[in-house]
Amino acid sequence: MKTIINTDNAPAPLGPYNQAVLTGNTLYISGQISINPETNELVLSDIKSETLQVMKNLGAILEAADLTFNNVVKSSIFISNMDDFAPINEVYGSFFDDANAPARETVQVAKLPKGVNVEISMIASVMGI
Repeated sequence: MKTIINTDNAPAPLGPYNQAVLTGNTLYISGQISINPETNELVLSDIKSETLQVMKNLGAILEAADLTFNNVVKSSIFISNMDDFAPINEVYGSFFDDANAPARETVQVAKLPKGVNVEISMIASVMGI
């Protein structure tokens, strides 16, 4: 059994998928890019602003599922340029405390949707920390 999670406070899916799916005690959040859901425009002014918008989108989806970043157990970060790792990591890290940060991988990819520089997906536990 699965529950579909969608919110107007995050960008609408760009294809045949949902923002998140809750099954059992696990929430799977689809990869988010830097679309501002209020304007439907990409935030690409700089990598920190872009990453911040991605994290806001993820936070909105977590909130729609009555969860917070404290519930996140795994993140996957896809970036178009590994040279952007430090500023992405700085913004991403500001949403977690080091003691309870989730497991994570960061990989460089050849191309991301709509020409963005960062995409992040997450897995969260309803059980929390």
